[in-house]
Amino acid sequence: MTLRHLIRFAAITVAAVFLMTASANATVIFNTTASAFSGGGLSLGEASGADATLAFQTQPGASVNPPPPSNANYGIFTLACATCTANNAGSPVGAFFSPFTFNLTITETVPNAASGTFVGTSTGGVVYLNQSTITINWAPLLLSGGSFGTTSFAIPSSTLIVNPTSGANDGQTTVQGTVSDNVIPEPATLGLIGGGLIGLGLLRRKRTSR
Repeated sequence: MTLRHLIRFAAITVAAVFLMTASANATVIFNTTASAFSGGGLSLGEASGADATLAFQTQPGASVNPPPPSNANYGIFTLACATCTANNAGSPVGAFFSPFTFNLTITETVPNAASGTFVGTSTGGVVYLNQSTITINWAPLLLSGGSFGTTSFAIPSSTLIVNPTSGANDGQTTVQGTVSDNVIPEPATLGLIGGGLIGLGLLRRKRTSR
């Protein structure tokens, strides 16, 4: 086997080892739960006006495949108001929600055993058949470090709750986040990668000299 073939073989081997290292940490499995709205429960009723509810559906056993940031469904809010009318009706009928807080907990099970909470706050708002002014603001925006290891969970700064007739399903708002796995190759793997790059450099230099 010539030097040229050896270098090519080394480069291919290094690439394979690197991909194996990344894929070993590729799957992240987590659950979402909620200690929920102010006062507890997964459903919040209106403060005044028409009968309305804002309910949350958790997301158990979700699976994503980082290391690049992967979209993740953290759960679904459903806003319902059966007797609401459009805000441009002759005598509009709406519902009014008071300010509230909402705790959304992420529990990672694979590859780490870790848990953290996004806290949502809202000033409440008004709901009509064709309008919702309810927005939930989240903090922190990132769960990472500690028991999460190389995994991190991000959430948008705010979630606008859609009106009872909007969304993929009427009144449903998905809390969409992203999951990343910042995999760092082991020192031995880094050494192989470095050696492969040096080899490729020598091969390129040899070709140039010709």
